[in-house]
Amino acid sequence: MTLKAIEALDLHNRSVDYDCIVIDNASTDGSVEKISEAFPMVRVISLRENVGFACANNLAASYCTTPYLLLLNPDTEADVGAVCALMTFAKAAPGAGIWGGRTVFSDRTLNKASCWAAPSLHSLLFRAVGLSRIFSQSALFNPEEYGNWERDDIRQVDIVVGCLLLIRRDIWNMLGGFNSKYFMYGEDADLCLRARALGCQPMITPDAQIVHHVGASTNNNDEKAILVMKARVSLIQDHWPAWQVRYGILLMWFWSALRFVITRPLAYSGNSKGVLSAQRWQLIWRRRDTWLNGYDQA
Repeated sequence: MTLKAIEALDLHNRSVDYDCIVIDNASTDGSVEKISEAFPMVRVISLRENVGFACANNLAASYCTTPYLLLLNPDTEADVGAVCALMTFAKAAPGAGIWGGRTVFSDRTLNKASCWAAPSLHSLLFRAVGLSRIFSQSALFNPEEYGNWERDDIRQVDIVVGCLLLIRRDIWNMLGGFNSKYFMYGEDADLCLRARALGCQPMITPDAQIVHHVGASTNNNDEKAILVMKARVSLIQDHWPAWQVRYGILLMWFWSALRFVITRPLAYSGNSKGVLSAQRWQLIWRRRDTWLNGYDQA
């Protein structure tokens, strides 16, 4: 997937002058050799162990001195002119500090996960009791996904997702990059929320579009589910008012307990999606002690 990501970047965005740095997080599929052979202009840094998304990007950022940093997932392909459009947008709206675009799935249908609203007590409540799923198009009951917004216009958002995230170098330095305690997932939300506290106003534009082959770079979906829950708890601990934290963690517990109970019959349904959902929530519930405290401090 990384080869396709670099190829799309090189082929479709040649009007932008950039340095490309790839961090190889201890892969075993020969990626380093393949990238170096196909794209000699790309700087590949090979690590002996997987240090996680946050640390890997912090390391990559330390190797470049450009005024902007663009984070691009290895399982993405930038559309024609996407990076150029994003740079143009950034220069037209410098006060945002962080910019993103529009993501689509492999079949070109909308993938809402290019941005999120900040999680809150009421958004977590609606998610825990299932209202955000039942009324997924409602901005009231599904505020984290911005309801039925198609990501088809320029808008200020709370969180730009790290699969396509452009940030001013001075802001990145001021924030100290990603918080390295977020091994994977949540680091982009934490970065954007800290940037907002400094006065930044993250924005996205539909003119910068990428295809995100979701999950193509993640092999263990069960482990992903645990890390997502752990990241959510850490975001609550790091960014919610102190009086809300205990209620937020209680809602996380309640969410997993409720899903464990209501999906359990699906394990015997014979429906493959239902079986997978039941197995996932059983795992999340049984391993709750590993995520209910969030990530350890780095």
